[in-house]
Amino acid sequence: MSTEETRTVHSTEVGGPGGARTVFLHGLFGQGKNFTQAARALEPDLHSLLVDLPNHGRSGWTDSVDYVDVADAVAEHLRRGFAADGPVHLVGHSMGGKVAMVLALRHPDLVDRLVVVDISPTGSGGTGEFEHLLDSLSRLDLAAVVRRADADRLLTADIPDERVRGFLLQNLRSHGPDFRWQANLALLRAELETIGGFPDTSVIGGESFDHPVLWLAGDRSPYIRPEHDATMRRLFPRTRLVTIKGAGHWVHSEQPEAFVSALRVFLTA
Repeated sequence: MSTEETRTVHSTEVGGPGGARTVFLHGLFGQGKNFTQAARALEPDLHSLLVDLPNHGRSGWTDSVDYVDVADAVAEHLRRGFAADGPVHLVGHSMGGKVAMVLALRHPDLVDRLVVVDISPTGSGGTGEFEHLLDSLSRLDLAAVVRRADADRLLTADIPDERVRGFLLQNLRSHGPDFRWQANLALLRAELETIGGFPDTSVIGGESFDHPVLWLAGDRSPYIRPEHDATMRRLFPRTRLVTIKGAGHWVHSEQPEAFVSALRVFLTA
């Protein structure tokens, strides 16, 4: 992140003072607002901060993707504001879960309790699905888009799942008569291998995080597997694994009530 502008992290607060201060970090293609429903449901127990990670939403774009750089940028943002008075809870899904783990290892003074949602501190496996989605969005002729419904129609052949299209199209924003992508699609496509990986502990600089950790898995998702358990518990020895039935990778949107219940129990204990 070469300039102060690109280090800019945008965030939105949900809830009033008095609740347990909790930070939410989204996954690839996401934005902080993806957790608005959960944050509202957790009021007044939680006072939430919904973060747009770099290259997503209203946060700055960067020249490369590096989990250590992203974690440090988020940590700097928290130190200047939401965590200025002491440690906060941290919830991260997928790519955001990797950022959250790196942040907790590098900046343990900022984090009270950690929730890692449907991801492991390892490589995430094949990236073919994400390559297809990024290529499909990049091919979209924005000059032919007069209204959002046009983009939805033009993407239908490549992305037939209406729910997935709706999620991706949250990244499309109007600028006067034109539409533009908020997410840095070209960089995300170029750095997909890095996004799917996880930095070595020698690069992270922290050996373990000795605070309570909730590891949430969707029972229909392949991203948390038995062979990941040893690595997770080496880095996060106080981990508790909870599996949400009927959920795939997007646990918070597929089983919102179970997700909110698990967070409320763990973060208000």
